[in-house]
Amino acid sequence: MEKIILEMKNITKTFPGVKALDNVNLKVKEGEIHALIGENGAGKSTLMSVLFGLYQPEAGEIRKDGKAVKINNPNDATALGIGMVHQHFKLIEVFTVLDNIILGAETTNKLGFLKKKEARKKVLELSEKYGLKVDLDAKVENITVGMQQRVEILKMLYRDNEILIFDE
Repeated sequence: MEKIILEMKNITKTFPGVKALDNVNLKVKEGEIHALIGENGAGKSTLMSVLFGLYQPEAGEIRKDGKAVKINNPNDATALGIGMVHQHFKLIEVFTVLDNIILGAETTNKLGFLKKKEARKKVLELSEKYGLKVDLDAKVENITVGMQQRVEILKMLYRDNEILIFDE
């Protein structure tokens, strides 16, 4: 029997004058890939924004690994192993690819210095494993949109997220 790693039950979200989500349900089993398909305004991005903590639902429940969870913000989602690649990338153009990937998930030694060599090694291993080759020393402002998308995906993998959301 496959393990359900994520369940959204009866999620309802309204905005002034619009019911964006009306008792929406979603179950994700370990190893599954899902695609939400619908017209613009159908609520796909809104549902994923609820899952990632960008919006709070008026009703419903989110369960991760069978336990009810409250996702108040993206930090809560990240702590639960949920990552999101947004339609409009969240990269700092003047930073290097490596700096963008580790930003917010930095590891330091006892003196507070970044363990950048370890981070570089982990990113290179992920890059190789998933076929997402990027120049870690390039500035984001100098790479293509396709490369920027790879950087966003590597950011989520670097954080060991087990659920990856791709918004368009």
